[in-house]
Amino acid sequence: MFIYTYASHEDEAALCGLELQTLFGEKVSGGVISSSYGLSVNRSPFVKRRISVMLEGSSLEELILQLPSIELGGQTFKVLFTPGDEAFTYEEQRQLERAAGAAIRGKADMRRADRLFGLTKLNGRWYFGQCEENGAIWLKHQNKPQNYSTALPTRAARAIVNIAAGQAPQQLRLIDPCCGMGTVLIEAMSMGIDIEGVDLNPLAVRGARVNLAHFGYPDRVRLGDMRLIEGHYDAAIVDMPYNLCSVLPENEQLVMLERVRKMAKRAVIVTTEPLMRQLELASWWITHSTTLSKASFTRYISVVE
Repeated sequence: MFIYTYASHEDEAALCGLELQTLFGEKVSGGVISSSYGLSVNRSPFVKRRISVMLEGSSLEELILQLPSIELGGQTFKVLFTPGDEAFTYEEQRQLERAAGAAIRGKADMRRADRLFGLTKLNGRWYFGQCEENGAIWLKHQNKPQNYSTALPTRAARAIVNIAAGQAPQQLRLIDPCCGMGTVLIEAMSMGIDIEGVDLNPLAVRGARVNLAHFGYPDRVRLGDMRLIEGHYDAAIVDMPYNLCSVLPENEQLVMLERVRKMAKRAVIVTTEPLMRQLELASWWITHSTTLSKASFTRYISVVE
């Protein structure tokens, strides 16, 4: 059993909900997830912490009685209280950490512990286990050498890759046929996902290659027209081209969507306006949709099959 905590800004709450629903197979709420699925703590940009449950009890006292059984092998440790579905004050949380730490046979180290443990209360039960915190890999990817002012934010890009790839990304082959400066490619590759990028703009392809090399990822980008792409992919991620003054004409949008339909059986389409009619004309079925807003700018995200 694993317990995850997650959080998002209100502007990203809908995207967060869709991503986590895709990864865990059910709708989530309340900032805490209990699951048998061992998702990497670094996979979602919204997951903050993961506890791999080792011990549990119907009361804190019952749980604490089990803590001396933990073998540390000479390693130091630290206990972190992790909020579940019941509120505790700051001082109460520290008291709980001290109570659990006092029952463990070993040396505590509050600064540089060898092992990190999490303690939480969820659905009336207490849980204790190995604790891991998200390393915010996506945050490091914000500092790309080359960038577009209109590029997807890295956190949103990571979530969209997860929506496209689902629970078993290592078994899939993905494509970003309008890859721009490679934001989506970088997030996918950092999760070990097999993805290729194509772009019609030679400056974008050059920039994507610079960015991939900067973070140590392979050059999987090629110059080309997405309408001429051969081969078949498990999923496509398409951030439809636009600039600050205009979007593609409807007929060009339809041609692109029809081409994506031929190259992939599933896709996540990102647009600056609703495209329900064009998606239907291109024989796509919308399974989920959401929006991502920042100030007055809104992106429409459609998951289609």
